[in-house]
Amino acid sequence: MPALLIGSISALVDTSEIQRGSFNEAFAQHGLDWNWERDDYRNLLTSNGGKQRIADFAKEQNEDVDADAVHATKSSIFQKHLANAGIKTRPGIIDAIRAAKGRGWEVGLVTTTADDNITALLDGLDELSRDDFDVVTDVTSVQESKPAGAVYEYAVEQLGEQAGECVAIEDNVGGVRAATAAGIPVVAFPNENTAGHDFGSTPVTHHVDFDELASMAAGH
Repeated sequence: MPALLIGSISALVDTSEIQRGSFNEAFAQHGLDWNWERDDYRNLLTSNGGKQRIADFAKEQNEDVDADAVHATKSSIFQKHLANAGIKTRPGIIDAIRAAKGRGWEVGLVTTTADDNITALLDGLDELSRDDFDVVTDVTSVQESKPAGAVYEYAVEQLGEQAGECVAIEDNVGGVRAATAAGIPVVAFPNENTAGHDFGSTPVTHHVDFDELASMAAGH
């Protein structure tokens, strides 16, 4: 059977601004005179991985920073905000998941974020739980993070599926590259801070429609 693969927690809920605010709070807690404005953050989101963004930014600023520690603080702050933010799922995503299940598809959450972030997000939602997914990946699932295709390859293997019979939804360029590297048809579903990014020839949607996704899976 085919599978619908959701490529990030921000494809489920637009957490981008919560993330940015959490980074800035973490910087302040670590005594860093950094503040990522929205335009700065939009540019930073062309690469994947918050920890790497911190390390790269520190290098640009010629500062010696413990990126692991700052990122751990940011993650803790982010998880607390998720619990209190009254988060809502993005347009069409719940209907698409339900339609996929109703059609006999498997559904995966294919991300390389920390499992604590996934738990915090799902705990903040009434409409979704971990049980709605046939596979959930996290930062420990594979050694190579996106934009490498390893996590998608892992998810497809866990599901016992064929890459061409799956379809992925991704909110950022690195995620799109990861799905493409794994041979999986993908739709870009940009969040409020990746909406201006160049997704090339990848189809872009702002409201997920299951029938459109199903037409992309081989033979369906």
